[in-house]
Amino acid sequence: MSSNLVHKVCKSLNIKSKAKHYKYKRPGEESIKYSNIINGNWNTTRPFEKIVSDTTTFYFKKKKYDWTFYLDVFNNEIVGYDVRDSMNGNGVLNHREALYNMLNNKIKRGYENLETIVHTDQGAVYSSVSFNNIFNSYKVTRSMSRAGTPTDNPVIESKNGWIKKEMYIDFDINNYNTVQEFIDDIVWDNNNYQPSFALRYKNPVEYRTQLGFK
Repeated sequence: MSSNLVHKVCKSLNIKSKAKHYKYKRPGEESIKYSNIINGNWNTTRPFEKIVSDTTTFYFKKKKYDWTFYLDVFNNEIVGYDVRDSMNGNGVLNHREALYNMLNNKIKRGYENLETIVHTDQGAVYSSVSFNNIFNSYKVTRSMSRAGTPTDNPVIESKNGWIKKEMYIDFDINNYNTVQEFIDDIVWDNNNYQPSFALRYKNPVEYRTQLGFK
C-alpha cells in the first residue's frame, strides 16, 4: 500500500507519531555574518573578481576525504584547493590551506591590488572569526548565502554536482597512489582540458589567456 494511504488511515484513527517533527524554516530566516552582496549577479569582467568556495566529501580507495576548493566565476577555473582526511567539511587546516592557495595564486598572477568578492555558505569554518581574520591583509570582501539556500550559490553547487558525477567515470582510481595525485589530475583536467559552452567551447585557461588575462 502507498504511504499516502497509511497517512490517511492513521489520521482517521487519530494515530500520531511520537517522533519530533521538523519545523520548516524559510530560506534566509537565520541571521548571517555577511550579507549576500552578489545577490544573483554573477557577471564578471576579469579573473579574481568573484570567487566561490565549498567543500565536497568523497571516497578514495574506501577512505573518506574532504576537498575544499575555490572557483573563479569568470571562467570556472579552480584557483585554490586542498584535500585532507574527512572531518565532515569542518576541517580547519583543510579550509585554511585551500584559502592560502587561492590567495597566493591571486598575488602570483598579478591581482593582489584588485578587489575580490569571496562568496560561501554559512558553514562553521566559513563563519568563524579566525577564518575571516585572514582576509584582513588582503583586498577581499566577504559574501554569504542565506541559511539553507544553496540556490544563492549555483556556480559552486553545479560544479560540485559535475565533479561528484564525473570523478569516478573519467578517472580510474587504481591509476593513482595517493589522493593528492587524484585531485591534482581532476583540477588540471578542469582547468586545461574541459571545454564549456559558456566559455565559447574553450577550457578555462584557454578562455582567459586568449582574452589577454594572466
